[in-house]
Amino acid sequence: MTQAKKISDSIITMTELVLPNHTNQLGNLFGGQLMQWIDICAALSAAKHNRTICVTASVDRVDFHHPIKLGNAVTLIASINRVFKTSMEVGVKVFAQNFREGTKIHTNTAYLTYVSVDNDGKPVEGIKAIPETEDEKRRYDEALIRRENRLKDRKK
Repeated sequence: MTQAKKISDSIITMTELVLPNHTNQLGNLFGGQLMQWIDICAALSAAKHNRTICVTASVDRVDFHHPIKLGNAVTLIASINRVFKTSMEVGVKVFAQNFREGTKIHTNTAYLTYVSVDNDGKPVEGIKAIPETEDEKRRYDEALIRRENRLKDRKK
């Protein structure tokens, strides 16, 4: 198994079109639909990095900055923030684009934790992540703080 991989190698970009069955009565994307897309994109990033099946352990938070409207293209960009022993944090940024208006806005941010597992569902050690850019190093450091807070909350 590879000892470490660059964080940039874990990037997954996914684009979805918001259709009528994805929206509420106001024409806004259902939060649950967006969360499904976030989970898929983040799971793919974790699996790409670790070359294993990766299962969702927790969703730390999903911040909703702006509504996403019917007809928007939704682009999700996920990458590993940090790998611990068997778990890893994945960050996802979500953007909504209106092609007719030529606009693109950052609508959501999410942090999720995944666990690498073998074919029997047993946790396996993850491949370490190497941050290279200043942004990756910042996200790497912040992931440890979020993990410590998650573990504290678990003990309550």
